[in-house]
Amino acid sequence: MRIVVAMSGGVDSSVAAALLAEQGHDVIGVSMQLYPSTPSGRSGQAPGAPMSDRAYGTCCTLDDLHDARRVAHALRIPHYILNFESRFDDAVVSDFVREYVSGRTPIPCAHCNSDLKFSALLERATGLGAGALATGHYARITRDEAGGYHLLRGLDHGKDQSYFLFTLTQEQMARAMFPVGHLDKDTVRTHARRLGLRVADKADSQEICFVPDGDYAAFVERAAPELTRPGAIVSEGGRVLGTHGGVHRFTIGQRKGLRLSSSDPLYVTHIDAATARVTVGPKESLGRVSLTASDVNWTSGVAPVEWRNIAAQIRHRHTAASARVRAADDGRADLAFDEPQTAVTPGQAVVFYAGEEVIGGGWIE
Repeated sequence: MRIVVAMSGGVDSSVAAALLAEQGHDVIGVSMQLYPSTPSGRSGQAPGAPMSDRAYGTCCTLDDLHDARRVAHALRIPHYILNFESRFDDAVVSDFVREYVSGRTPIPCAHCNSDLKFSALLERATGLGAGALATGHYARITRDEAGGYHLLRGLDHGKDQSYFLFTLTQEQMARAMFPVGHLDKDTVRTHARRLGLRVADKADSQEICFVPDGDYAAFVERAAPELTRPGAIVSEGGRVLGTHGGVHRFTIGQRKGLRLSSSDPLYVTHIDAATARVTVGPKESLGRVSLTASDVNWTSGVAPVEWRNIAAQIRHRHTAASARVRAADDGRADLAFDEPQTAVTPGQAVVFYAGEEVIGGGWIE
């Protein structure tokens, strides 16, 4: 079978390609060029800037592309670099800026997976005559006797990435493969060493690739200076406690960086981008027993009309909490937690699990 493998230059996607090649598949490696071919020194350059002024993070960089190409050469498989700079700016970077300016907290990796890897790359895989697209994600896909597909957590729960894949449709899962999803990280590195891959001990990327210095606020300010404006920090009763440089500097549940004098710890409990007001309060004010999600995708292919018991994960590292969910109108879903959850954050994803399976997910409103 001909399989296109999305090769990021990291150990996971490299081993995914190697294992498929070992199994006798006709493997083609592809890498996404998200940045210009000539790096320069400025960190976290905003979208709209000349490509020559963009800087690199430690993910999807030129060095990563070279690593991917060297791995493909070692595996004796063809390798292509696809220029997705413009699409990445439109679908991922610009969305990131818009969300922060509107007082929400985005997840660019989820958009990258849905809008690039399992949309644009699947299109390219079809053009290359491939029956499937494989990635190095720690997740699993199974097929039942009726022909339905099921997205499961990766076997290594410490590395599980199913949270970022809730946008996958049944049609996409029919052509998606996760060759390392049934392995743990140590085993993946062991395979890489066995195969002599130079990326065997390469460190995992930790930060958002296009904000390599981690200063999200400065990045947003360079990208949209006309949309960022100062405002007031207020108590839950409306009393002005201080001022701030823009709502893009805050996220729900934030405690550090408020620069307020208070005898008790204060946390961001609400962000109103229209008035540029940031509300703070005690930790107990962060608890929420319900939420509404928009742009919901039912990965299982079935939208529950009645309340269904599930476990809901509201952040990547959040322990899924017992809850109930049901489909609502206009692609939305209503969710009720069994116990209050802290820092339910607009812009983040909420993913619905039934045991190990992702049955759906959407964006917290």
